[in-house]
Formats: sequence, structure tokens, C-alpha cells
Amino acid sequence: MSLLIRGGTVVNADQSFRADVLCEGDKIVAVGPDLQAPAGARVVEAGGAYVMPGGIDPHTHMQLPFMGTTASEDFFTGTAAGMAGGNTLIIDFVIPGPNDAPLDAFKQWSSWAEKSAGDYSFHVAVTNWNETISEQMGVLTREHGVNSFKHFMAYKGALLVEDDVLLQSFTRCLELGAVPSVHAENGEVVYLMQKSLLAAGITGPEGHPLSRPSSIEAEAAGRAITIAGMAGSPVYIVHVSARETVEAIARARAGGQRVYGEILAQHLLVDESVYYDKDWKKAAAHVMSPPFRSKDHQEALWAALASGTCQTTATDHCCFMIEQKLMGKDNFTGIPNGTAGIEDRMAVLWSEGVRKGRLTPNEFVAVTSANCAKIFNIYPQRGVIQPGADAALVVWDPEASRTISAKTHHQKVDYNVYEGLTVTGIPAVTVSGGKVVYEKGELKVEKGAGKYIKRPTFPSVVTAQTLRNTLTAPKGVKREPVAAVTP
Repeated sequence: MSLLIRGGTVVNADQSFRADVLCEGDKIVAVGPDLQAPAGARVVEAGGAYVMPGGIDPHTHMQLPFMGTTASEDFFTGTAAGMAGGNTLIIDFVIPGPNDAPLDAFKQWSSWAEKSAGDYSFHVAVTNWNETISEQMGVLTREHGVNSFKHFMAYKGALLVEDDVLLQSFTRCLELGAVPSVHAENGEVVYLMQKSLLAAGITGPEGHPLSRPSSIEAEAAGRAITIAGMAGSPVYIVHVSARETVEAIARARAGGQRVYGEILAQHLLVDESVYYDKDWKKAAAHVMSPPFRSKDHQEALWAALASGTCQTTATDHCCFMIEQKLMGKDNFTGIPNGTAGIEDRMAVLWSEGVRKGRLTPNEFVAVTSANCAKIFNIYPQRGVIQPGADAALVVWDPEASRTISAKTHHQKVDYNVYEGLTVTGIPAVTVSGGKVVYEKGELKVEKGAGKYIKRPTFPSVVTAQTLRNTLTAPKGVKREPVAAVTP
């Protein structure tokens, strides 16, 4: 099946130009002016619109079992909602229990994802350390296309891993040519602050941000960066929410470390005042980690994207219905952590970023797809409009508007953190696998149509002996980190 997108302006991270885009099957085969549509081809008229790579959300949690319940969004509804927002790929998280084998967890998540309407890939979390985990990390990279491993520095008693695990796992990632990532919050301090607040009678949602101040995020991020520096490994900091964390990343990058930062669209717009809403349900709906911060942090996050200090945007899409949030009615530590956002990320970033002069259209493409594709080694398969790339793209109408509401969104959750916000600049058409899957407000998705996208590791000549030498190298001896594409 052929598809011709005609008359639009192609916007890549590096340049913009008027061109038609011809897709054959699931690949882009030609980009240029005045292309001819093959017989029987579907033609999409894109005059006055931009044609951009489909969004990549590198941080989602579909149907995640967490905090005694399971996220309401599954892989079908979540990827469908993502495509309504212009996203054509998610990278979800396989999260083994502390006593579970990574390969077993990978198989479980893979079975859940078979229903996906859109394309997907996986990070795998390291929740413990032993020889089996080290060996299975190798199997995941070689046989299953996993090139990134996540580490939680938060959630004491559940997912938190100590510094010794970070060092051993970062070292193993270096050996494999994989990218380690961290959820940076000091889980030990959070636990103590939660106990103190509860003892003081603070049980409502306001206790959530009070127990997780920006300083403990910055401390954990700095610690992870230091450990990565010791191992000579890159490190990717997920959901950066604090000015101090941005500063820690900037210092490390200025010193030559490969440190990458991810910012959630929600953190750019929503501030901590939501936790003090007199309606408990509204306040609890916003409980996520890290929490929303005061407004002064938001400008630092926007500046981090514009300057390249942070490279990607995500959503940490992890939905829990209000009824599920009620699990923490009398104790804020029992409120399931997570909010939605996959359908709205790109529109929010365009409306509040591009239209307000904080980002250029090319920078928008960089932070919504291209940088992610480079960091996780699927560029130029994804993240660019050019011949040979996957036919995964969005036709973007920069003048069309919609008002965000839980009553009209496609996400499987009964609230929206952007409720009532009017955005200008929205998807007109989303293309996945060379097929139109969203057009003018209508989803045209198919359960199970999504493909698993393998992500190869980066080339690495690091051996176990090299790693031992790196970790014990005397002062002044140069360490050679893993090769990586730097956006």
C-alpha cells in the first residue's frame, strides 16, 4: 500500500523544507517536491501543515502492577491514545520484582504488549544484583534488542537499589554497550520524611511533595552521576523536575560526562499548588513521583530543553483511576503514584513551547523524537523524515486548537492534569506502519498492529579486565567511556 503526503513542510531536528513524502509499506521511500502518487495510493493533503517524525515517548508504564493495584491503561488503549496525540512509539518499562529473573519479567511484559495498537520497545529495570541478573542482561541485549536498563533510587522496601548495585550494573551496561538510567530520589530520606510527616498528623496529598523536596532529587542525581563517572558509563536521568538537578547535569556535561536528562511535559506546566486543593480527589489525582514543583523550577526546565542540557521529553504515563487513588485516603503514602499524559505531550509542548518562543519547531522535533532515537540507538530508523526511515510520522496543524478534558480524551483514566487547557497546534493525521491511524479526531487503530522495535547496543570494545582497570585507575589515567551518539 502506498501513501503520499502532499504539500506539507517537512520539519526535522536539523532543517525544515517544503516536500512531499512517499511511503511504501512501512517505509519512507522518497522525500522531495512534486512527487507522483502511484496508482491506487492514498493521498493526504498537508498544505499549510508540518510533516514531522512521529513522537517517541521514552517513559511509559502501561498496565503496571504497582503499590497494590494495576495501572488502568493497557498497551492497546495506551498506544492508541498516544497515536491520537501524534506519538508512534513508546518505550515502556519491564520491572521485575526484587526476586524475579529479568528474562521472566520481559516475557510477561511482552505478552501484555502483544495487544498494542502502536509500536513499542522496552527498558528493563535492575531491581537486585547477582550473577544471574548480570548474565540475563547480556541475553536481553543480544537476543531481545534491549539496550537500556533502569535503576530506582526511590521506593524503599520495593524497588530501591543501593549504590553498590548501581556501580555493578552501570559497569555491566558499559561492558554491553547499553545505557543505564535512574529514577533519582533519595529513597531512604523520603521514607524517613514520610514517617515524620505522618507522625505530625499530615496524612493528605500535601504530604507527598513535602516528603520529596527538590534537594533529595538533586542529591540522588548527583550521586548517580558520580557513580557513572567512576564506571566511565553514560547515564540517563529520567523525569528531571528540579532546577538543582538541571544544574547537576549541566556541570557533569561541561566536564565531559555523557549525562542525559529527560523532562516530563507535566512538570513544565503543573505546579505544586495542586496538592493543596480542598477537593481531596483532585489533589490526589496529581500524586506522582517526583512531585510537581513550585513555578520557579518550570522556567529552569524549559531552559534546559532549549539549551540542550536536557534532551528528551516524556510523560511517565501511569494511570490510576480516582477510585484507585482512594487507597491512600487516610495516608498519602498509599496513594498510587502516577498520572496520564501520552495523548497531550506533543500538543502541550507545541502550544506552550513553540508558540510562546521557548522552542523552535526543529527543537520541538529534537525533544519529542530525534534525540530519543539517537540516545537509544534507533536513529535514523526513527526520529527523522528521510528515505529508508520507518513510515511513522505526524501531519501537524499549527493553527488548529482543542481544549483538553477527561471527557474527550482517549486515555483510560477519569481525570486529566491539564483539564481545561486550550492548546493550539495539534495532530491532523498520524501515520504508523505506513497506515493512517488517526485523522481529524478519529482513531483508526487495530489491536495487535503495533510492532516491537529492537534497539541495538552501542559498539563497545570494553572487556572485563578493562573495566577492572577503569575502576581502579590511578588519578590522571584516562578512562574510556562507551561510545554513544550525543544529540
